[in-house]
Amino acid sequence: MNVKIHSIRFDADQKLIDFIQSKAEKLNQYFDNIIAVEVFLRLAKSQNAENKIVEIKLEIPGTDIFAKKQAKTFEESTDEALEAIRKQIVKYKEKMRGA
Repeated sequence: MNVKIHSIRFDADQKLIDFIQSKAEKLNQYFDNIIAVEVFLRLAKSQNAENKIVEIKLEIPGTDIFAKKQAKTFEESTDEALEAIRKQIVKYKEKMRGA
């Protein structure tokens, strides 16, 4: 599985990149045939505390799965986005079994 991490208009530190990489690799538990994962990190322009946005695009055969979450930290946003992706994977697999 190929994990690409893009930080938009800032440089993410290695600790954050390693955190996202290890979390993203756990998606293999839910779906074996993941082609690639793209993670986009960006800061919202708003001045409130919850300005860290994480967008995750998951490429799997037949479709792409996408989630976007915003929170106070990139770690929290990543966890929320990956949980949303996990739920979508489960739904997708159920749909494939029924088809």
